[in-house]
Amino acid sequence: MIVSTLAYIPSPPQGVWFLGPIPIRAYALCIIAGILVALAIGRKRYAARGGNPDMVLDAAIIAVPAGIVGGRLYHVITDYDKYFCGDCNPIDALKITNGGLGIMGAVLVGTVCVYAYFRYKKVPFAPFADALAPGVVLAQAIGRLGNWFNQELYGEETTVPWALEIYYRVNSAGEYAPLTGRSTGEVIATVHPTFLYEMLWNILVFIFLINMDRIFKLGHGRVFALYVASYAAGRFVIENMRTDEATLVYGIRINAIVTAVIFVLALVVFFLLKSGRETPEQVGGHAHCINANSDTATEEVGGVDQTVMPESKSEIQTIESPGVEKQ
Repeated sequence: MIVSTLAYIPSPPQGVWFLGPIPIRAYALCIIAGILVALAIGRKRYAARGGNPDMVLDAAIIAVPAGIVGGRLYHVITDYDKYFCGDCNPIDALKITNGGLGIMGAVLVGTVCVYAYFRYKKVPFAPFADALAPGVVLAQAIGRLGNWFNQELYGEETTVPWALEIYYRVNSAGEYAPLTGRSTGEVIATVHPTFLYEMLWNILVFIFLINMDRIFKLGHGRVFALYVASYAAGRFVIENMRTDEATLVYGIRINAIVTAVIFVLALVVFFLLKSGRETPEQVGGHAHCINANSDTATEEVGGVDQTVMPESKSEIQTIESPGVEKQ
């Protein structure tokens, strides 16, 4: 048994609560909170670019279930030996409540499905992707808190001051249950909180994207490409710090290989894409608020500046798109 040190980060005593027979999972609540934050930021940023903010909600209805399917598929494919072996039950591959969602698969399948939706609507997809990218990576940061509640995705044992305490958890029958049980108070290990490292990295990527977009007026999919490259770079480093079970390819964790490939591809795409930003007319959205006391009006939402030039002072009026808040 390890003696607890006040400087260490404690784990939550439990990650699942039961409302009668219904489990309330902290991991799911963190994911939902992240989605809501991404939607709020995405609506404002897309409207500021000239898009219809209502399309963000429409896209979310497609992206969320597609992301769950994609995340699960990625997990099953990269950890196939857990579900397709001599003693395995392939039906377990469908049990997402037992854990196992790969963010890279979720982003890939969600993006493809939303792209198809925008093609169907005949609306440019790149401005939407650029508007949503910062919110998505911030949602990933919030979602990582779910790993804290689950006591999962951590690194090697350590005694650094920010080490995470892993508790011994048991269920109502007194059996060891790390995911669904409650802590006995016994600390069985102090480890590197790699989920926390990734959460902090994602927050830095969020700030980086907002400022790069604001300063350089990025468009045509470059914000999204920068998001993918930045996330992959951090994930590659953190992935190699983790000690959870993973499929190895020539001794290297498969997720590390995937993120390395994604980083290179995203960086190449970033430099190949057109510079500059689309006009509101190209985006196909709505007008923005115009300050009646000046010839021009500038609205900055989530790092995006939009300037509207009226033809004459007599024509200055305020036009608000549905769901767009004044800043």
